[in-house]
Amino acid sequence: MTMVTVGLAQTLVLPGDVAGNLARAAEMVAEAATKKCDIVVLPECVDVGWTEVRATELAQPIPGSTSDFLCDLARTHSIMIASGLTERAGDQVYNAAVLIDRHGDILARHRKINELDFARKIYGVGTELKVVDTEFGPVALNICADNYTGSLALADAQAAMGARLMLSPSSWAVPADHDDDATPYVEWQEPYRLIGQRHGIPVVGVSNVGPVESGEWAGWVCIGRSLATDAKGQVASWGSYGVGASELNVVQIDVPA
Repeated sequence: MTMVTVGLAQTLVLPGDVAGNLARAAEMVAEAATKKCDIVVLPECVDVGWTEVRATELAQPIPGSTSDFLCDLARTHSIMIASGLTERAGDQVYNAAVLIDRHGDILARHRKINELDFARKIYGVGTELKVVDTEFGPVALNICADNYTGSLALADAQAAMGARLMLSPSSWAVPADHDDDATPYVEWQEPYRLIGQRHGIPVVGVSNVGPVESGEWAGWVCIGRSLATDAKGQVASWGSYGVGASELNVVQIDVPA
């Protein structure tokens, strides 16, 4: 086993506020570094916001200005960063994620595959899965619903490719009138447990908090509940719930050899 300290950066993401969102992400990364994290995981589309229609205007290439900003953070704080970003590639926009090492080098880029139908009006669909060698062993990078119950074939494939740790920037949203006391938001625990039980892989999924303002889910809210499960599929860390629940949770995870 390799013990890895991971920061779950449940960051406030405001649609279209690229400068503010990156500034808040930077604060989370700095806090994670002061708390001796080896890895910090930021949410899906941390720059522009998930399903924000202005993505077509605000998306940047990878490498590009937003990914360079995160690379500088990783280098400055000597910390590995996994983060969602909005990527422009020619005339296409992708819901993407990057894994950046302590030296500020991009080890992997992933484009989300299991995107909701209405979100595909904004984003292209990814066509590749990757597992990359890191100082902590082989790491899989994917995004949110790539790990949903109906699409676990993607996680199965990354496990077959040798992954020993799975990092998943996410954006978990509910209707604004959702009552968490009456109906606790626990739906991601089931697929994450299954991945651990099938393959012995810890999974870390980090959701933002904040409003959804575009698309069929306009008026919904992202509510955190960031989740880490261990190699047996047991919950190791579970974030707070709520549109205002911006926080950093730190968890130690045993990564199987």
